[in-house]
Amino acid sequence: MNKLSKALSVGLFGLAMGAVGASTASAQVVTVATGAQGSLAYNSGQAVAKVANDAGITARTQPLVGYLPLINSGEVDFGFSNGVEAEYAYTGTGNYDRTNGNMRLVGTMFPLTTGLMAPCDLGLKSVDDLKAKASELRIASEYTSSTIIPYYIMGGLANAGLKYEDFQMVPVANFVAGINALGDGLVDIALVSLNAGAGQQASVKLQDRGGLCYVSLDDSVIGTSLFKGFLPAGDIVNLKQNDKINGLQNYDVNLMQIPWVLMTNADVSEELVYNLTKAIAEGRDALKATFGAFARANPEKMAPKNVMPYHPGALKYYEEAGIPVGK
Repeated sequence: MNKLSKALSVGLFGLAMGAVGASTASAQVVTVATGAQGSLAYNSGQAVAKVANDAGITARTQPLVGYLPLINSGEVDFGFSNGVEAEYAYTGTGNYDRTNGNMRLVGTMFPLTTGLMAPCDLGLKSVDDLKAKASELRIASEYTSSTIIPYYIMGGLANAGLKYEDFQMVPVANFVAGINALGDGLVDIALVSLNAGAGQQASVKLQDRGGLCYVSLDDSVIGTSLFKGFLPAGDIVNLKQNDKINGLQNYDVNLMQIPWVLMTNADVSEELVYNLTKAIAEGRDALKATFGAFARANPEKMAPKNVMPYHPGALKYYEEAGIPVGK
């Protein structure tokens, strides 16, 4: 083989190996941890995985329980949580007893709106009413398999200077169990997400008591500060009376709103996180088609303030797109 032929052969071999390497890199499968089938995390994961694959990212969902430490360690690449739990996980506070300092935020998918509910005939229109009758009321507590839920409730109670011990505490297993206990008359107060199916079913059971009504939070500066002592990533938002929405049928209410976020870890490549952030921010219609909750998504509000830092790849996209970070 002459020198020219040998050089060409070596060059072509190098190009071929480069192509194989590129193909291998593009075929890398990234994992998106989700909850059990039918859960909020599961439905969110299906939607995000679809837009990721449409964008050329080979993404697979993986149903898991308690997966935030697995994101931190790099055993899975991405996963979901509410913004409050993200802060607790990162700092090792709240319902976490150790730090997960390798975790990074990608961004907010959409807001979650929830609040304290009670049978309407109790007349608990506001947290002031709640405070006046606290010792007489039974409240869902413990939530042994949903350990973040008590912090939501404690934030709502703290808003009025209340704590769990001011009530008659009734242990429940999880979020839905608390709502079912409310519908079955076993408790007077429980946390219920806006438009939750279980909440609507509980309200039907209590038709003879006027259904279920939300307890309106105090949105004053002091009330908000007390609320944020437990839910720093949360906000208090005002919702107008709406007779078509369970809990809003009788009056305006102030409820708690928490960002539903996607997380990754610091070891995931900047390019991958950038591409996924871009696909999510610019794929709202496709996301909504898979999971209707994404109708509440707002790319301009994808990067609110949080103790957990944002991944550099996400920050790169937000800077390019002019999306404010940490506001």
